[in-house]
Amino acid sequence: MKLTVVGCSGSFPSTDSACSSYLVEADGHRVLLDMGNGALGELQRHVGLYDLDAVLLSHLHPDHCIDMCGYFVARYYRHDGGRAGAIPVHGPEGTEKRLLTAYGDVPDEACMSEVFDFRTLTPGTFQVGPLTVRTVRVSHPVEAFAFRVEHGGSSLVYSGDTGPCEALDELARGADLFLCEASFTHGKEDIPGLHLNGRQAGEVAHAAGVGRLVLTHIPPWTDPLTNLRDARAVYGGPAELARAGAVYEL
Repeated sequence: MKLTVVGCSGSFPSTDSACSSYLVEADGHRVLLDMGNGALGELQRHVGLYDLDAVLLSHLHPDHCIDMCGYFVARYYRHDGGRAGAIPVHGPEGTEKRLLTAYGDVPDEACMSEVFDFRTLTPGTFQVGPLTVRTVRVSHPVEAFAFRVEHGGSSLVYSGDTGPCEALDELARGADLFLCEASFTHGKEDIPGLHLNGRQAGEVAHAAGVGRLVLTHIPPWTDPLTNLRDARAVYGGPAELARAGAVYEL
């Protein structure tokens, strides 16, 4: 598998990165995990607008899904005059309604389903092309999922947005790469069931025995180096900060 960080900023885009979006490629198949603010523009640095085979949305907060509205425009009003075919969009219950509401004045209530094949996420395992995807519910104010993506003996886990929870601990066990949110600062914010801090991300990585920890979803007002230091204090493996454009081969 090949993982490309399209965007990794939390809450809103920074001067260096769009919000959450991660491209996973294997055997010619391209799957996008989340499409937050600014991600659609950055995505075109890596693949063509019509080259995605599926989109997985961890939850329906704007910094993880709002650029799907722009992507609808690109697929529905395709420049060659014909609409792009419908690709699978796996998301929480109500994804279609949420995107229709966000877009506003749509041609009709069924228009998005002409280019997006909406599929409701539930905890469990399913195939996306050659990729095996396992999902679990995680701890966040809205319905939210973490993903474990496997192919050819390699595994990638993406936390989505979550506070500490046993489901994430188990999902991450033995992953080759753990892409984990670290929105909060240890000793500063403590809001149950919302986000992880750098130390907590490191604790999950240590307990799960992951091969590599990549901290992501750090908002512009949070010091990323502090979060990285806190993660390294409890996790002894390779740990780094996600950055837009970074590529990982698994």
